[in-house]
Amino acid sequence: MKSSAVKSAIIDIDWAAQTVLPIEFRGRELHLEARAYQGKEAHDQAMALINRATNGHSSMTPVVRVHSGCVTGDIFHSLRCDCYNQLQAALELIVDTPNGMLIYLPSHEGRGIGLVNKIRAYALQDKGLDTVDANVEIGAPIDARDYTLAADILFDLGFPEIKLITNNPAKIEALRTHGISVVEQVPVVTVPCSHNKRYLETKRSRMAHKL
Repeated sequence: MKSSAVKSAIIDIDWAAQTVLPIEFRGRELHLEARAYQGKEAHDQAMALINRATNGHSSMTPVVRVHSGCVTGDIFHSLRCDCYNQLQAALELIVDTPNGMLIYLPSHEGRGIGLVNKIRAYALQDKGLDTVDANVEIGAPIDARDYTLAADILFDLGFPEIKLITNNPAKIEALRTHGISVVEQVPVVTVPCSHNKRYLETKRSRMAHKL
């Protein structure tokens, strides 16, 4: 499905740096193209990790994960969310396709409300509130994430049409609003545990995630 949105040829980002990043992933040494991007605001930065065909080009529609940064989950493997497991599952799909990419957005911490507010919301969740009500209680948006930079990166890399690894329909619609054609939703399945069962249920029942 082609997007009806028209994207300006001028995008508000700087391609700040590029390198080849060797990573260890599940016992494999992989070499991915890494680009760092700077948005209009100082805090608005992102990294794109790209796995391309060896000739630098593939006619396949790219498989893309737009991943919200999560210090507690991605770094410390917190069991309160499924962020780390989603990241690992997405990477497995990306490195096993000839045209895959991860866009990592650190500014999306806590669905865009930041680390401090996320921990404040966690404290209220300890008292019984779910993730939605906890954000409201501290005066924060339920979801403050903005996908402008992610869309601009996709255009910069020549990926206006993608298969998106996500369970979140709002993410699909946000990218489409910015002119990205999401031709397929690729679900990412994780196994719940006792610590994140309610978190996942809130995603499903109150935020329409396809779980």
